[in-house]
Amino acid sequence: MVRAYIVIITGTGAAESVAAAVRDLPGVTESHVVAGEFDIVAEVEGETVRALQKIVTGGIHEVEGVGTTRTYIQID
Repeated sequence: MVRAYIVIITGTGAAESVAAAVRDLPGVTESHVVAGEFDIVAEVEGETVRALQKIVTGGIHEVEGVGTTRTYIQID
């Protein structure tokens, strides 16, 4: 299993609704609103790195209010 953390910048006032929508996506294990440079941190898991890519590009990026994302693949 491959895991990654996705940090998300949302539109103004959209963090909570985006986090809830992201949390409901297949492959997303957690999604939290955070304070700091990013608005949301989500944890995703899949069988391969390619599966993670599909979760991000075909799922997270499709959620209304999602702006910029960064993906950090867990290596330990």
